[in-house]
Parts: sequence; C-alpha cells; structure tokens
Amino acid sequence: MIQEFEIFSQRICMLPERVLYLPKDQTILVADLHFGKVNHFRKSGIAVPVSANEKNAALLIDVIQKTKPKRVIFLGDLFHSHYNQEWETVGQIVQHFVEVSFELVIGNHDILSKQQYVRHTIKVHEGSLTLGQWLLTHEPMTFEKIPEGFYNLAGHIHPGVRLQGAAKQALLLPCFYFGKKQGLLPAFGSFTGLARIYPKVYERIFVLADGKVMGV
Repeated sequence: MIQEFEIFSQRICMLPERVLYLPKDQTILVADLHFGKVNHFRKSGIAVPVSANEKNAALLIDVIQKTKPKRVIFLGDLFHSHYNQEWETVGQIVQHFVEVSFELVIGNHDILSKQQYVRHTIKVHEGSLTLGQWLLTHEPMTFEKIPEGFYNLAGHIHPGVRLQGAAKQALLLPCFYFGKKQGLLPAFGSFTGLARIYPKVYERIFVLADGKVMGV
C-alpha cells in the first residue's frame, strides 16, 4: 500500500519497501542500505544470518522493477564497511538496470575508495545534491542552513516512532517523518536499528507495518 503526500505542491509517494518515489523527477530515494554490514559482523565472529544480505538485494531489485525510475539516489550509507564480496552484489544490481542512473550522496559509512564507485558506474555527490526544490543529504541539515524555498530530505537517523495499542502494548516502528522544512527517510537495510523520534503536533508521521505505509 503506497501513501501519497504533498510538499511545496509536489507529490511524493512512500512505498512500503521504505523508499520515497518522486513522480515528477522519476526518481527513487533510498537511505541507509548498509550493504556489507552483515559480512562485516560475520567476520567479527557475530552470528548474523546471510539471508539479511539477500533480502536487501531482492527488495531493491523489486522496487526498481516496480517504479521504473530514471534515477536511483542513495542518501548515504550505501555500503557499511571496507570492501567485502557483498559490494559485488551492488555492482550486479547496477549492471542489470543499465537504463537507470545510480547516484550516491556520500554518508559517514561510505568509506570505499572512489575507484570502487567508478568501477560500478555509481555517480558520487559529496555533501548534498539539489534536485529541483529538494535538497538531498545524508545527515539532516540544521534548519538555519536550509535555503528558503528548499526542502531537505535526509537519512542517517533511522527514525522510529512508538505507538501504543488499546491493550497498552507498545511498538517502536520505522517511519517517514515530515516537518516544515525537512523530511527523514527510514533505513532501507533490514539489519539496522531504530532511533526514536518525538514528533510535534504539526509534523506528519507515516509508519511502516505489515507491508503498509500508514499515517498516524
């Protein structure tokens, strides 16, 4: 189930795969995939199932096939660590969709050499990327630095919101967050944690649960 929302009179679509689709720009935004994180922990002796790798790759392929974008822009932390074999999985995905431009706004975990991005034809942007009214970054910008007329879309935080049920049970769920000048995307990677946010009454939250995106 896809949720739609308007910011500055522009329609955006939130997909249950934790991806933001911009119809006008035929672009999908994906934050914090953290490919390579599973192998990184396994090398350290931590027993993490390899299926987490496969799930991330399958989801990314599925969402590209479904939306048919011209551009896929990763909002940082595409790859979690130094080179390991999982980086080649990323390259295989890029090579499969030759008609799509794959681009990366560098995040704090993107520590691979620039040659690795060149080898897999991933265009790299340092700091930020402007796409029409959207100012795309990895880490959220401070409000004072967001220029008038622009809206900052970012990752990094892995936002989650706590919801309480009728039986007083509580769940921390991943979410999309939209404030007056800034929006946060949930982490795409399946092997990532959540940071609880505390939205104000005028801010919009859309949680992800049971394969759906729901406004709360």
